[in-house]
Amino acid sequence: MRDILKVENLSKVYKSGSKNLTVLEGINFSIKEGEVLSIVGPSGSGKTTLLGLCAGLDKATTGTVSFYDTVINTLTEDERAALRSENVGFIFQNFQLIPTLSALENVMIPLELQGNAKAKHRSLELLERVGLSDRYDHYPTQLSGGEQQRVSLARAFSSNPKILFADEPTGNLDDETSHNVESLMFELNKEENTTLVIVTHDMELAGKTKRIIQLKGGHIVSDMLNEHTTVNA
Repeated sequence: MRDILKVENLSKVYKSGSKNLTVLEGINFSIKEGEVLSIVGPSGSGKTTLLGLCAGLDKATTGTVSFYDTVINTLTEDERAALRSENVGFIFQNFQLIPTLSALENVMIPLELQGNAKAKHRSLELLERVGLSDRYDHYPTQLSGGEQQRVSLARAFSSNPKILFADEPTGNLDDETSHNVESLMFELNKEENTTLVIVTHDMELAGKTKRIIQLKGGHIVSDMLNEHTTVNA
């Protein structure tokens, strides 16, 4: 298996007035194609910042992030956006659905940006897969939190991304809904053969992945294989 993502000597420093705030320092790891892993740590440990750097949403202060042979942080903003459009999917804690678009239209967005002629067909298939075929014409405000997250799952997988980043995907959901969304996420990921990176503080969710990277104070303190994973992901 090839490395799909490689992080080398990564750091992120923010200017805060006259002071520097170091959020990440000396981060090194790589991710293989098809791998399913979680990045865990307490609030303020740098998890979401690391996700943003890996996905090309932000640029590192030092070090590199490589997607296959492309060093992301040497690309222009437009080049990074194009790389994300073609290769990356996202699931967010607060769903990030566009309120003026229906469930179907939200799922179609990544495909339409790619000019996919079968955008509607693929999106309807995915909405059926996540159990929302009868809600395709509903707007986000007409959907429960769990339904909105299932729409965002369908959207994330719609364009067949090579890698998917899930940032606290069940953070706004109750326990029962969380388990349903988790199951769908792992099932879709296996069906689509996507590389999945989950950022979470939920150790029960992390325990369902095959590898767990633990952050603390902006450093990796542990990177281990999980022999007790409860999901064949």
